[in-house]
Amino acid sequence: DLPLLGTDPGKVHGQHYDIVLNGVELGGGSIRVHDPAVQSYIFKDILELSPQVQDSFSHLVTALGHGCPPHGGIALGLDRLVAILTDSASLRDVIAFPKSANGRDLFMRAPAVATKEQLAEYGICVATPGNGSCKQPTIFTPDSAHQDK
Repeated sequence: DLPLLGTDPGKVHGQHYDIVLNGVELGGGSIRVHDPAVQSYIFKDILELSPQVQDSFSHLVTALGHGCPPHGGIALGLDRLVAILTDSASLRDVIAFPKSANGRDLFMRAPAVATKEQLAEYGICVATPGNGSCKQPTIFTPDSAHQDK
């Protein structure tokens, strides 16, 4: 379908695959784009990414230009297989750290607001309308991070 990419990209088929057990998808994957010219065309002309966004992927396109063979992957859902094997009614019954219905991790208390100390440790400054722009963050080195304060 590659010739359709320039004229009717909506009709281009991909090489995708799934592994299914008893009607439950356990995983899936696909063959990846491995031609740098095709990947660049998709970024620029199909997705219409800005030059700045395209530049953030330049390392990928450059790597593809060094002779990347066709390749694919698959992501398996071990939790789904365990749920089938244990005849569980819900994935939450077999996940070690399940999330609540609103996406919170009750064991890790996440997501949570970072403390000022945590932000400072990583040199992060949060700008809000009330405090204007951030000043240059302090850069911590391994030596300065362990000094007594």
